[in-house]
Amino acid sequence: MEDGFSSYSSLYDTSSLLQFCNDDSASAASSMEVTDRVASLEQRVQLQEDEIQLLKSALADVVRRLNVSEEQQAMGSRRGPTKARPMIATLPLRPTVNNGTILPKKGSGTLPSPSGPGSRKDTSTAASKRFLYLPLSTVRRANSNEHMGTLTRKDSGDSKGNRTRAGSTGSNSSGKRSDSKQRDPVFNAGMKRVTHCKEEGYVKMYLKGRPVTMHMPKEQVDSYCLEARADLPGNKLKLDWVYGYRGRDCRSNLYLLPTGETVYFIASVVVLFNVDEQLQRHYTGHTDDIKCLAVHPDKITIATGQVAGTSSDGKQLAPHVRVWDSVSLNTLHVLGAGFFDRALVCLAFSKSNGGNTLCVVDDSNDHVLSVWEWQREDRLAEVKCSNESVFAADFHPTDSNIVVTCGKSHLYFWHLEKGMLVKKQGLFEKQEKPKFVLCVTFAENGDAITGDSSGNILVWGKGTNRISHVIQAAHEGSIFALCMLRNGTLVSGGKDRRLISWDGSYRQIQTVEVPELFGPIRTIAEGRGETVLIGTTKHFVLQGSLDGDFMPITQGHTDELWGLAVHPWKPQFVTCGYDRQVCLWDSSSHQLIWTKSMEDAAQSAGFHPSGAVVAIGTQNGRWLVLDSESKDLVTVHTDGNEQLSAMHYGPDGNFLGIGSHDNYIYIYAVAENGRKYSRVGKCSGHSSFITHLDCIQSWLLRRKQSRRTKERTFLHIISSMQFLILEKELMPGASTLVPKLK
Repeated sequence: MEDGFSSYSSLYDTSSLLQFCNDDSASAASSMEVTDRVASLEQRVQLQEDEIQLLKSALADVVRRLNVSEEQQAMGSRRGPTKARPMIATLPLRPTVNNGTILPKKGSGTLPSPSGPGSRKDTSTAASKRFLYLPLSTVRRANSNEHMGTLTRKDSGDSKGNRTRAGSTGSNSSGKRSDSKQRDPVFNAGMKRVTHCKEEGYVKMYLKGRPVTMHMPKEQVDSYCLEARADLPGNKLKLDWVYGYRGRDCRSNLYLLPTGETVYFIASVVVLFNVDEQLQRHYTGHTDDIKCLAVHPDKITIATGQVAGTSSDGKQLAPHVRVWDSVSLNTLHVLGAGFFDRALVCLAFSKSNGGNTLCVVDDSNDHVLSVWEWQREDRLAEVKCSNESVFAADFHPTDSNIVVTCGKSHLYFWHLEKGMLVKKQGLFEKQEKPKFVLCVTFAENGDAITGDSSGNILVWGKGTNRISHVIQAAHEGSIFALCMLRNGTLVSGGKDRRLISWDGSYRQIQTVEVPELFGPIRTIAEGRGETVLIGTTKHFVLQGSLDGDFMPITQGHTDELWGLAVHPWKPQFVTCGYDRQVCLWDSSSHQLIWTKSMEDAAQSAGFHPSGAVVAIGTQNGRWLVLDSESKDLVTVHTDGNEQLSAMHYGPDGNFLGIGSHDNYIYIYAVAENGRKYSRVGKCSGHSSFITHLDCIQSWLLRRKQSRRTKERTFLHIISSMQFLILEKELMPGASTLVPKLK
């Protein structure tokens, strides 16, 4: 038995703990700063807790192995219990720890006791009352008035080994438990265990094995009940306005409807925007990002396709196509749920047969092309299109059995025959084959027209797969969009930001260049009269004529948007993101007030309570303050070298809290109405990075005349793993803010 204990002790090395404990760097005689000494002490405490948890897990494993070994010996030799059993039986057991996650014990709630007569049975019964599986936090607060809720096991039979265990106040060496301190399960939150400590006024929940402690307001401590159920609010939010347009990685997603509304999408919302009346309607039937859009020949029915997503309860959502009515915004049909893979990249309605069929290309490895009779939700044919990217797909305007697809290094003409799609590859012959065929449209006579990455426009004869005409070097760089207007004029646009119109003989009529601010042209659509609509790669939607004078009707960020802050008293808000742009918006007129370019990608934003300045946090630890009226730079500071995910001023504006991915919270004193900053403290103790920060009481930092008095303020911190309350305590005679975990 001694050999067994020695073998287990060799597995756990506590030398690092002893070395840390013998370190004298945090003593009063140390030359370290007070805040650094406190941080060092907190690290020691954390290390000690980890070591204790590891030792308890080891002891639990030893007890289990000893118990199994004794049972085997008892079954073989019919001997009584060994002398070591009473000593080990008084040790509390820990739950199994697997990669930082506390796992509940499987099977019975007690250690298995061998079947045997006499004192053996009595000993095992007493021991079964002493072995309790408790979280470490529960063991520490064994004397507190806590109630724990957990999942109860439904076991059959009356065996004492299959007893359901919900929790207890602690171990009792006599084998008897007090009824007054017995913890009964009072709450069942799915797979989450919930602990309620009424004396200390908190509720603790375990998420992914980590404790999340939520302190209650003082007025709710006495009346709080875990089993209480509150009704959902009667009011619901309604989407009012959507800012932005997805143009960087999507094509053919901009159209004008007969209602005068411009239709496009951003994220999972389809926007129907009436520019003249400045009104928006929204189709919100999708569950994740939309990647493609097609308008039926009747100009009322619309089809949109989305990517694969995840529901709120963690279930996978398959990519699918939704066909809906643009007048009522009602969903008519849902196609392909479970058939498509990853996402939908191309959609098109047929023209010659009244729009009865719909062609779809998904984003699977084979980019499967399928043709649907959408009103019956029936798939007519499917085929592997290409193992390379597919950028466009469209029906021939006079033959609904012909579909044209183009993409990387290919142009295919598909013929639908007897439920099968037969492919003809476009022959470039003497023409140099481009790396990418990026767009396709059709002339009035049925010729197919393509634009490619070499800047050439190629015309393909009707019913053939051969080139009939070439416009060499029509653009300097890739041609992203082609549009055939009602009057027979062909309009092309691309990477060079030039909008060029061509007559029926493919002679150039005129050229206009879109300003660099708006970016390259991604999509072209015909507007009212002689106007055209243009979508750009910088997420602008422009309205203008072929003579120029383009006006943005909507715009947004061109990369991920992370920072958002609302003005404290004006109808304004600021946004910032990875595109290094800070934008101030008017929420009444839905217009952009100003935009400012930055050197670094932005991560967070926060307004001063006066609204005079706004703080912007970046991805590399730098943060700056801008004047909200003139957008001028007020000051720049740096804290660490990781992203700053939270910028929050106190209600009185005298302090600024900055949450960083280095697990620290930096506290700054603010003066001169948000124009002067000085760091007064750094809060430490989080085991992971800070994601949100908010204040629940007035921020206060004052020197007291008396050394016996202390000023305390409280700050809610939400990290990726924990919900903590930090107590910031101003030590007597000190001029810095010292954080302390409570």
